[in-house]
Amino acid sequence: MSNPKETRTERDSMGEMQVPANAYYGASTQRAVLNFPISDLRFPRQFIRALGQIKQAAARTNEALGTVDPQVADAIVRASQEVIDGKLDNNFVLDIFQTGSGTSTNMNANEVIANRASELLGGSLGSRKVHPNDHVNFGQSSNDVIPTAMHLSALVSLAHDLLPALEQLRDALQHKADEFMPIIKTGRTHLQDATPIRLGQEFLGYAGQIERGIARVRHAQQELSEVALGGTAVGTGVNTHPEFSARVCQLLSEMNGVTVRETSNHFQAQSTLDNIVEASGSLNTLAVSLMKIANDIRWLGSGPRAGIGEIDLPAVQPGSSIMPGKVNPV
Repeated sequence: MSNPKETRTERDSMGEMQVPANAYYGASTQRAVLNFPISDLRFPRQFIRALGQIKQAAARTNEALGTVDPQVADAIVRASQEVIDGKLDNNFVLDIFQTGSGTSTNMNANEVIANRASELLGGSLGSRKVHPNDHVNFGQSSNDVIPTAMHLSALVSLAHDLLPALEQLRDALQHKADEFMPIIKTGRTHLQDATPIRLGQEFLGYAGQIERGIARVRHAQQELSEVALGGTAVGTGVNTHPEFSARVCQLLSEMNGVTVRETSNHFQAQSTLDNIVEASGSLNTLAVSLMKIANDIRWLGSGPRAGIGEIDLPAVQPGSSIMPGKVNPV
């Protein structure tokens, strides 16, 4: 194995650059490493996975359309799978704060996949048997790849992580609403006694908040399912096959079990992030709902002697380092 301080010479459109000898990334990535030493924050795993899937689906599509050599496309597919599986994560070295449009990160993916694909074809790192721009990035631009990766990674997280958890929470709250329905208690407005209400009715309200949160997230999914891929640099689709985007979107849908479709307006999709902003708004509303529910339940469980104490929260850990027996809501 080479010494970590050893380097090799890589080239891009600006000329030669020294990169670590064992790194799969190339000159463009190394320039960005030097240009943006800002926060040490890196892109999350789900985003890198989405980038790998986009590059893999693009290679499969370009092979089918006859725009990339089958042997090269197969090597890109195999290298992209390693990105998808997280085997090359240590080569995605760029700060999340960088030049606009994510050009640096798109090139990071292109170079890593190209060098690994070249290696799979028997070449050495930097040999360019597979070219990062001409092969891996064929029919694409950072301006449509990065927004698509943002949408795709969010879509997958919403579908496979957030929504199942919300549905489980809604069902648990509905179960408690049914269990507590026989219990009549004092209602309160402004924390002052008001007309009676059933404890189950209060929990029915909580379940309703989550149900509406689920509906908002599902609407956000519809917004995020439209992706910019196929518009290339400015939305005109220059240098890409007219069937490219639809085919790639179909493959991405099959890979992830979510709906991915080409936007009906590339100029909107590539000049704004309105869909992301709307999805963020849905998550913000959901967060407010969750905070309200948590605060209500904590308040109803206050005590045990000088609080409201209408519900008994399970004790899961000690609540104080100085007061024996004290338990806090967790």
